Amino acid sequence: MSVAGSPVCTPGWLTLREPADADARSAELAQRVGGLAPTVVRDVGCGTGSMVRWLAPRLAGSPRWILHDRDPDLLARAVAGTPSAEGVGGDLTTLRAADLAGTSLVTASALLDLLTAEEVDALAAACAGAGCAALLALSVTGDVAIDPPDPLDAALAAAFDAHQRRTVDGRTLLGPDAGPVAAAAFARHGMAVETRPSPWRLGPESAELAEEWLRGWIAAAVEQRPDLDREAGRYLRRRLVARAAGALRVTVGHVDVLAVPS
Repeated sequence: MSVAGSPVCTPGWLTLREPADADARSAELAQRVGGLAPTVVRDVGCGTGSMVRWLAPRLAGSPRWILHDRDPDLLARAVAGTPSAEGVGGDLTTLRAADLAGTSLVTASALLDLLTAEEVDALAAACAGAGCAALLALSVTGDVAIDPPDPLDAALAAAFDAHQRRTVDGRTLLGPDAGPVAAAAFARHGMAVETRPSPWRLGPESAELAEEWLRGWIAAAVEQRPDLDREAGRYLRRRLVARAAGALRVTVGHVDVLAVPS
């Protein structure tokens, strides 16, 4: 990942989730960004470059891409897959307005929930100070619906949300509060803000991703509440039976935020 202290995201996981991310991101907000005709785009926390692959065809012309990530392996993969892109390592939470000089648009995907309120405010201040727009996609909202329903759903969801808001190395992560906090921060710095829902909708065609997400969701919940461990094992088995039968469906809430200089 791109932030100090955040969980490791493997290339395999990022590849697995890329189609669901592409389906979920707001095409409406992307169209608005396309109308801004950006010439220099910085993708922060770029991972393997999925945001570039999704957004680039929606932009007129051939903007220059500058890709940021703290993980050198992910950054190398992203740059290799993006012709003429420039890669920048280091911790994106240190970016300030001077670092964004000449940038038309800052993008990020599945990143804000891994930041703190102070780090999001600093990013908003940097964008506002540099006069560049920001499209920040796929921040989790904490809204999860799993079909068929199960009596343990609510307890696991609450534990997972608490885990997302945990304190790591002195940093209190925003988790499902990231979207509203980011929208308020950018507005506070004088930018016009729009938000759109961007949920994952995982059915039988996304069974592998649904299972991997489910395993991670349960593991995080149990890490937060170890007393759920025994019941969680039985819960997972029930869910895997539904997956094998093609009956498992999962909706995971996200929100996209667009901020434009007023």
